[in-house]
Amino acid sequence: MSRTLSLGHVVITTNADNVLNRVSVLQAIARHKFCDWGECCDEDKESNDAAVQNGDDRIHSVYRDSKGTKFWIITESDRSVTTVLLPEDY
Repeated sequence: MSRTLSLGHVVITTNADNVLNRVSVLQAIARHKFCDWGECCDEDKESNDAAVQNGDDRIHSVYRDSKGTKFWIITESDRSVTTVLLPEDY
């Protein structure tokens, strides 16, 4: 059975919305929801997996859009909000 993550309300920063390819963002959100952490390091992937299992920590994924622009998706620890942002927006 596949794991899924509750995303809560999904938002995107203005900067990310202006820069990123929207299809790539939607694909990344789906990957994030199904616990595919993208380009995260192994340590962050393990931390994300533990957070999904325990339901008590923030989850951070790293992806690139079709133009190669790196962006992040962060789901808050209470699973109320998921934010798509560029690293410089953090």
